[in-house]
Amino acid sequence: MTATRPVPAPDFVGYPEVRRSVRALLDGRPGTGGHPVPACPEWTVADLLGHLTGIAERVLARHGGTPPPVPDEPLGVPALLDRWDDVGAEVDRRLAAAGGHSGEIMVMDAYTHELDLCAALGVPPAVEHAAWAPSFDVLVRGFSGSLAGRGLRPLRLRTTGGSAWTAGTGRPKAAMTAPAHDLYRALAGRRSHVQLAALDWSEAPGPWLPAFSWGPFVPPRQPGL
Repeated sequence: MTATRPVPAPDFVGYPEVRRSVRALLDGRPGTGGHPVPACPEWTVADLLGHLTGIAERVLARHGGTPPPVPDEPLGVPALLDRWDDVGAEVDRRLAAAGGHSGEIMVMDAYTHELDLCAALGVPPAVEHAAWAPSFDVLVRGFSGSLAGRGLRPLRLRTTGGSAWTAGTGRPKAAMTAPAHDLYRALAGRRSHVQLAALDWSEAPGPWLPAFSWGPFVPPRQPGL
């Protein structure tokens, strides 16, 4: 008998769950549109939702869809959630029709901002989330490229729950260990150098700290959330 490999999950897995989670988070908290989001210092909650909706519209256009007309006036939180749901549902259908092999960066961005909203509103993030694993894989790949591009030694990334990944090229001899949520936030530029250095390192962390600035991510100067 020939063993069959498991079918890989579509790259956009978790995107509908992010939309549901963000709606649940904000539906029960009216009047939060102007609330600041510390992880995105220039944004309010409404700004963050506008960003998520705009990303979905660009992905839809890239896959042959037609985003809805740009509104004449800025939208409030309820209207932004509805618009994101409408566009996102069409994005889901088009990515599924294309075989599901696209959208991973969109999912990572959306899930990372869901965590930003949780931190801004003082709400604990979900213990389990369909977007966590694919988003984390994207972050590990980006961080790996940052290590390699700087000529830094590879690093073993470990959660306190026992999961592990290798970042960089080659066999790692050093490791960084943190709770899963903190490890995710560290790779997504939401932890300051002081916070990063305070994690559990097998060696002095200084050589690796510059690699946490990569792509759109830059560690905050003040402790992040």
